[in-house]
Amino acid sequence: MAGKANSGVRRVALVGTGVIGAGWAARCLARGIDVVATDPGPDAEAKLRAAVKNAWPAVEKIHVTPGVKPGTLSFVATVAEAVKDADFVQESAPEREELKRKLFAEIDRHARPDVILASSSSGLLPTAIQADCKHPERVVIGHPFNPVYLLPLCEVVGGKLASKASIDKAMEFYRSIGMYALHVRKEIEGYLADRLQEAIWREILHLVNDGVATTGELDDSIKYGPGLRWAFMGTNLIYHLAGGDTGMRHMLHQFGPALKLPWTKLEAPELTETLIDRMVEGTQAQAGNKTVKELEQIRDNCLVDIMRALEKHDIAAGKVLKDDEKRRKAAKA
Repeated sequence: MAGKANSGVRRVALVGTGVIGAGWAARCLARGIDVVATDPGPDAEAKLRAAVKNAWPAVEKIHVTPGVKPGTLSFVATVAEAVKDADFVQESAPEREELKRKLFAEIDRHARPDVILASSSSGLLPTAIQADCKHPERVVIGHPFNPVYLLPLCEVVGGKLASKASIDKAMEFYRSIGMYALHVRKEIEGYLADRLQEAIWREILHLVNDGVATTGELDDSIKYGPGLRWAFMGTNLIYHLAGGDTGMRHMLHQFGPALKLPWTKLEAPELTETLIDRMVEGTQAQAGNKTVKELEQIRDNCLVDIMRALEKHDIAAGKVLKDDEKRRKAAKA
């Protein structure tokens, strides 16, 4: 048996092992937690193991604690077998409400009554997902961000039926594996981060559709400018600084009138084949001759270096990393 996490979780069941599920696997394994996974897709086990292997070089730089043996990874054929002995269940199936409702009803039947059941859903309402469960009070959203094994944010949403104890227990588990658990206090579609990301995404689609810019030019407009600031201060605190010594109040008075100008479009454009082709051609040009796996490793290395740089300043993702490493050292002492 693997080492015990601070939350008491020794075994995690993963239902769904695509990009997100595989990311959960890598993070948990590195923390000494045994993982038992299931997915009905073709070659799912081979794909999962390949994804974990590709992630492992970055995982070792962030998560592996000397003297702590990585957990074991096993793959089983059914949901019942995966969840029956689990201490925590994380579902990462396709984003379809009816599918998740049925899946959670099945998970709920086979998991121990005291075990938290979490969904990686990126926008569905937890109240709907809980609806067919006999123990809906233990069902929550635990929404991570790709790559799950590096990015610390996990949005936790309870819905109408989840108990406070279940929310607290889920957040405790996510913190124990080095994540920043952010409680979304009000149930809302899309939660927080994805609603913000979607606003930018809609603008990107409009700008490409209207022939204003390519996907590469739009990515350049973020990565050489606001993206660097967002990594450590987000948007609101940065805008507070834009107001000078008087802060946000002056900023809003000075730049607020621009909000009335037609700079942005809230509704997404129609996803025509022409627009799809432009998006595909643009991103393929950006990728060049690099495979997705090669790009993932470039992304991972950059993220590790950025997080390590922020760690020196005890801020944002760097602070999460620093605090987590302190906890792990204290637990080992």
